[in-house]
Amino acid sequence: MPEDTHSSAESNASETDRFERLEGADYDRVTEFLRDRVAFTAREWAIARLCADFRTGTGVEMTTVGEHLPDLVPFMDDQYTRQAVYQSRRSFEEKVRRAGATFLYGAYADFFTADEVDDIVYEATEVARFLIEVEGASLSPTDESNAEERVSAAMEAVHRSSRDLRYDRCPNCGERLGEDAIESE
Repeated sequence: MPEDTHSSAESNASETDRFERLEGADYDRVTEFLRDRVAFTAREWAIARLCADFRTGTGVEMTTVGEHLPDLVPFMDDQYTRQAVYQSRRSFEEKVRRAGATFLYGAYADFFTADEVDDIVYEATEVARFLIEVEGASLSPTDESNAEERVSAAMEAVHRSSRDLRYDRCPNCGERLGEDAIESE
């Protein structure tokens, strides 16, 4: 029997408790608040969050998200077409990827000390936690620990790769350098 792709999204559309802390907030004020902390807008944030909430086995109910946007998000006044929902979610994803690449490049290229990278990760973690709380959700200690372990493992791999590339191998051919070449740097 085919999976019902409408009932869960339709029934949850009026029951979601997302963004209740922003009741009465103005869209421009929310965007201004976000601009000081992250690279995405209030529209992109709200739509990306709802797309994650309304994901089904066959995709995201973008029409449902767009039609119910003013009911689901206190600072959104207009309905959106499924195309506008898709574009906004795509823009959010691109900005997250770009921010990730920017961060990793800065860390990989050794622009920051290990302590500075730790500070950046700590600040980013605090902002992420706060936004998740504003959304009306929370991270379980297990989920938070798993995320921290993934970030830590990724940063350790970046450090190892950077060190190996800079000191042990030729950047052009990857051949292992001798001790005299390493010391001359």
